[in-house]
Amino acid sequence: MADPFWLSTKVTVDDYRRMEERKDGQAIADFIHRRLHERYIAPVHVVPPDEKNGFLIMAVSCLLVETLESFWQGWESTEPTKKSPGKSKLAFREFFKRQWRFLAFRDHADGFYRHVRCGILHQGETTGGWRIRRNGRLFDEDDLIINATAFHQRLSGALGDYRDNLYDADWNSERWGNVRTKMAAVLKHCEKPK
Repeated sequence: MADPFWLSTKVTVDDYRRMEERKDGQAIADFIHRRLHERYIAPVHVVPPDEKNGFLIMAVSCLLVETLESFWQGWESTEPTKKSPGKSKLAFREFFKRQWRFLAFRDHADGFYRHVRCGILHQGETTGGWRIRRNGRLFDEDDLIINATAFHQRLSGALGDYRDNLYDADWNSERWGNVRTKMAAVLKHCEKPK
């Protein structure tokens, strides 16, 4: 018997497929919340306070923003392809435009994407004068300073908002269609190449 492929600490690929067959939206919403919380929220909380780093917090936060937006939009991937320039920048624009907890970034989405997300993930640092702190207000737009701790806390709330949105949505809605599209891509990534 093959070793099960775990999607979270509690859910295997087979478990997920059974939830989808039953159209168990609440269980799937809880699973998605747990999966993303385990990967992007909880690890930050276990780091001792004197060892926390704002850049690590922002790197993991950027991953979660892009992941959440992919679920919201039903995107299989944000990667560029031969046919598409990719959707990473669009993910940040749309997330900051829609998510009320991050309205301070709405007019700075492109700068955030370029100088924070791409800067940290590709260069290991912010660029363009953007700075990361772990105190102060969420975003000082005059000095381009982000409070990574506050950003991450709000992102945890946004993850809960997403779960609650799924609780309230009808299984046949566009919202759930987008989840199923994204999860089909996740399951495909679990398969061994042929």
